[in-house]
Amino acid sequence: MSDINSLVEARIDYREKYRPQFHFSPRKHWMNDPNGLVFYKGEYHLFYQYYPGGNTWGPMHWGHAKSNDMVKWQHCPIALEPDELGMIFSGSVVVDWHDTSGFFNGGDGLVAIFTHSNEGVQSQSIAYSLDEGQTWTKYENNPVIPNEHIKDFRDPKVFWHDDTQNWIMVLAAGQKVMLYGSTNLKNWTFLSEFGESDGAHGGVWECPDLFSLPVNGDLLNQKWILQVDIGSGAVAGGSGAQYFVGEFDGTTFKNVNEAEKTLWLDFGKDFYATQSFSDIPIEDGRRILLAWMSNWEYANEVPTSPWRSAMTIPREVELRQTANGDLKLHQHPIHELKQLRQEKIKINNRVVNGEMNVLKDQKEEVFELIAEVENLSAEEFGFELRKSSKNKQGTIVGYNLLTNELFIDREKSGDVSFSKQFKGKHVATIEKGLNKVKFHIFVDKSSIELFFQEGEVVLTDLIFPDDDSQELAFYIKGGEVTILNLEVYVLKSVWEDESEGATKVNE
Repeated sequence: MSDINSLVEARIDYREKYRPQFHFSPRKHWMNDPNGLVFYKGEYHLFYQYYPGGNTWGPMHWGHAKSNDMVKWQHCPIALEPDELGMIFSGSVVVDWHDTSGFFNGGDGLVAIFTHSNEGVQSQSIAYSLDEGQTWTKYENNPVIPNEHIKDFRDPKVFWHDDTQNWIMVLAAGQKVMLYGSTNLKNWTFLSEFGESDGAHGGVWECPDLFSLPVNGDLLNQKWILQVDIGSGAVAGGSGAQYFVGEFDGTTFKNVNEAEKTLWLDFGKDFYATQSFSDIPIEDGRRILLAWMSNWEYANEVPTSPWRSAMTIPREVELRQTANGDLKLHQHPIHELKQLRQEKIKINNRVVNGEMNVLKDQKEEVFELIAEVENLSAEEFGFELRKSSKNKQGTIVGYNLLTNELFIDREKSGDVSFSKQFKGKHVATIEKGLNKVKFHIFVDKSSIELFFQEGEVVLTDLIFPDDDSQELAFYIKGGEVTILNLEVYVLKSVWEDESEGATKVNE
């Protein structure tokens, strides 16, 4: 690396305009899908689609970071680089506990399963690590699943299936998924396919995942979740994440809902390429996922530098049966994020109307907000976040009781000039008759994540406000409500240690 590049690297201190302060972002250059999420020997590993040559999508590598808590991440050298078989597209990592692959001399280790992409032809390959994910060796007989003239054949997610004592791979293929089985991660047999007539088909299917969850915490009543994202035509426009609830017998996945029913994981515009962590310890018991926080409609144009893109916060997912009998995923911010809380504002048992703003003199830039509100006689209420009276900026998180709509409105959120697809109001329809609601909101320098009713409905949106747009407001239209509890926590940066001294990685 040249002396000039060394100086540039040293100046990266995570305080640039729009730089997320508690979301993972690369030190510099382009990032998209999370890959290979795995827990091994006390560390969480995050691999990701990365282009070290610039700030827009390019020849894909696997970047790498690791963490003890999924909150503070340590950057690692690039894990996988393009080779004669092509670029390194998305995939997963598993712990081969019993050395089924034969790579580990009877011990255990990490195996990556990923897509090679060469001039539009995609096939599946593997690599293994003998040093806990720091360096990787590609299998000499790659690809392990060659392409048989299938377009858009990618993103393998692999897991061990106890009942059949088999590795299972779920793979995106056009607008469906294909399932494969293996005993050794090297030789794969086609099992079945799903989805040609199920769910949303506005665009190509990508980044599938398949895992089981207990219903309402009952370990004796398990259902399987097949999560699969679509590249366009999602609920908020552009790319997004859908999921199916069903049964899986080791060979076939069967949807328990009618084929045309679409379940959305997130109703915002910036939640894509979702993946869950593999090998979380049984005693932990959580299923934790995260996603790329962007949208293919404008991902290459967002106004950030020297990096582009961030991940969502990690989220624990649960499967619950709602009052009307539906099975729905609920998402919760992981409890480890509480370590970032600092100063707190607290308001209790306050009846408010449209003439009041209980947050009038508060200014916050990076924060967490929790609010429980009841006696909902107003027409609409919510929060104005990252607001500026001077430059007329602000993002509205609101709940309209007349239309039963929960929304994030980022029309005037800040810089919206870089794409015609960015401005907008993103909406989720809420059941009628609620008299008590709970908001849980995370606001970073360039994003909002809204968890509503204990995570039954979630919206994730990017925003790009000016640094001095920090005013807060609780607004009400047409009536009054009771604030049972309102808490605002300032959140400290996860990059404090990083900014004190740059390390040269991903070069």
